[in-house]
This record gives sequence, structure tokens and C-alpha cells, in this order.
Amino acid sequence: MREEPAAALARLFDEHVWDVYGFVCYRIGDRVEAEDLTQQTFERALRAWRRFDPSRAQPRTWLLAIARNLLVDHYRRDRSRMNRHLGEGGVTEEQLPTEEGPEAYGISPELEAALATLSERDREVVALRFGGDLRGPEIAKLLDLTLANVQQILSRSLRKLRVELEVAADTAPSMRSR
Repeated sequence: MREEPAAALARLFDEHVWDVYGFVCYRIGDRVEAEDLTQQTFERALRAWRRFDPSRAQPRTWLLAIARNLLVDHYRRDRSRMNRHLGEGGVTEEQLPTEEGPEAYGISPELEAALATLSERDREVVALRFGGDLRGPEIAKLLDLTLANVQQILSRSLRKLRVELEVAADTAPSMRSR
């Protein structure tokens, strides 16, 4: 007998909330928006619970697929807000980004800059692996790629990130010279 939807989702929330949040935060770069999208993911999962088929996907993979769809919707909606001017009738000082920055969610500015050099698809694979804690086969299924392709993307992306981070470390002012 299947669990009641609310009880089952409460259990899944306890088990996977940080996987969903990590993936969303890795992709979006804003802690508050990541919290909102994580909440929306679980709300949508509750509404769709009857359609969840454990023989087709693990619960974490299913939740990350929901989160991924919400991110697509978020990016579509967000484009309309990207071109607002400052000043009268536009963005006020209170609406400007704060100085929280990437450290607020655990990503250093250097890593954020290195991630920005990757393609959209490569960033998504890295976010699913390290933000969402999915394994290669789960990522392959979610993105409709072969496992070999996912492994190649991860390998190439990690090499590129390593090079970018080494360059950033070499060009950063030395702490010893102070």
C-alpha cells in the first residue's frame, strides 16, 4: 500500500530538500530565490504525487526534474525583468542586489567565475552532479543523454574549472606579500 501523499512527501522533503536546494542554488545564484524555487518544487510534487511512478525514476531524480522545469519557467519569466532602468519609474536603491554574493550559499567568487565559463549544458550537468548530488546514470536519464556523454561532459568541465581556478589563484594578489 502506498503512503499518503502528505506523509510520503514529508519523508521525501527530509531526505532530499538539500539536494533540490543545492541544485537550484548552483544554477540560480540567489539564496532567497533558490529557497522559493525549492519550496515550489515540493508544492508541485505534492500536486503530482499520484502520477509519480517509482519504477521510472528515483524520488530524488523526479524532484530534480520538477526543479529543473521550474528553473526553465523562472528563466523565461525573469527575462522580462532584466531590462529595467534605474531611477524614476525604474529600479529603486532598495531593489538593487545586496552584497551577500556567492559566499552566502557556499560558492566562492572564483568558482562562480569559473562556472560562468562553462556552457549552459555543462553548468547544468555540474549542478546536477554536485548541487543535486545525482550520479551519472540519473543525470543521463534526466537529460536524455548517454552515460558516456554525461561522463565526458563532467570530465571536460572539471578540467576546465581546474584550469580556470588555477589561473585565478595565480593572478590573485598574494596574501604573503602583505
